[in-house]
Amino acid sequence: MTEKAILSEIHLLPENLKLEVLHFISFLKSEHGAQKVEKPGGNRVFGRTKGKYKMSPDFDAPLDDFKDYM
Repeated sequence: MTEKAILSEIHLLPENLKLEVLHFISFLKSEHGAQKVEKPGGNRVFGRTKGKYKMSPDFDAPLDDFKDYM
């Protein structure tokens, strides 16, 4: 549901039910707001893997397997 649809439904409610909706929203925020939504893989840090990988000196050299295609 979009925000507009939610708001239009809330406007149709009587005042006492609007108060219930407000209480429910504060409940949801307290229960789920504390849980931080994390992206898969955690925080991205520049240079995190520096020094963990080494490339061979002939990395850019053509591969023997592709000689037929060149």
